[in-house]
Amino acid sequence: MLFSIIVCTYNRDAYIYRALEHVAKNRFPYEDYEVLLIDNNSTDNTKSECNRFQQAYSQVQYRYIVEEKQGLSNARNRGIAEAAGQWLIFIDDDAFMHDDYLSQLQAYLQAHPDTMSFGGRIDPLYESGEEPAWMNPWMYSIISAIDMGAEVKPFDKKYPIGANMGFHKDCLKAVGSFNPKLGRSKKNLIGGEEKELFGKIKEAGMPVYYFPKVIVQHVIPENRTTEDYIRRVGDGIGQSERIRTSHSKKAYLKRGFLEAVKWAGSLVLWCWYQLKGQSIKAKMIIVFRYHITKAFLGK
Repeated sequence: MLFSIIVCTYNRDAYIYRALEHVAKNRFPYEDYEVLLIDNNSTDNTKSECNRFQQAYSQVQYRYIVEEKQGLSNARNRGIAEAAGQWLIFIDDDAFMHDDYLSQLQAYLQAHPDTMSFGGRIDPLYESGEEPAWMNPWMYSIISAIDMGAEVKPFDKKYPIGANMGFHKDCLKAVGSFNPKLGRSKKNLIGGEEKELFGKIKEAGMPVYYFPKVIVQHVIPENRTTEDYIRRVGDGIGQSERIRTSHSKKAYLKRGFLEAVKWAGSLVLWCWYQLKGQSIKAKMIIVFRYHITKAFLGK
């Protein structure tokens, strides 16, 4: 088995069938990949939508698995434990693969045999049909979007986003899996589990590549484009960074220094957008940074 495609879900019956269907419509041999659907205790119609997919695409090697330990990290770790593939691919339950995703990935892996983990491009798919007025390139991470250009390159200061990422199985055997203390659980917006894991991979000297033609579209509902959502995402990031660095005073102080640097950059951007007459962009940069810092400091 070459690829295990792991889709973790919680109450996304509006999107899960389409997410699975886009995987099944890849122009790639069915015998070379499997799909693992990890249901993290959904209470909506997720199970029936997954059954509908299984009936419609019976040729796909597909397994539906319930993970009772709540939390995205627990669901992902269950997928890792169940996977039979050499490569473990994670996409979100509201992310839609391009139909050449797997063939492009295979070509990249053959061209870059030292790859141990990767991230691909994530294009936002706004349900409203248009980008929110406050959006700017420095805030794409809020909506889990990423575009680092048209060339293959290593992730340097950045790291892949969970809506489109993957690992060689040996990589995870070497560094471990996702931290259950981090990651979203039901409606909370705590993150950091991806950042922590990719940090371990980089520390181990294993390359993490950006593959530009390994693409998904990520659904962005209107409720994720509001100021309230930006505030809650900022709170979640701040909380996750506080948890992630709590093991060491040195790590906490280092992250605090980085936060100060990010404030300097945010203020420069605020001035820039104010001068351009784009006050909504300026405002949201400060709102986002304020909530990260507040939650990081435990306030």
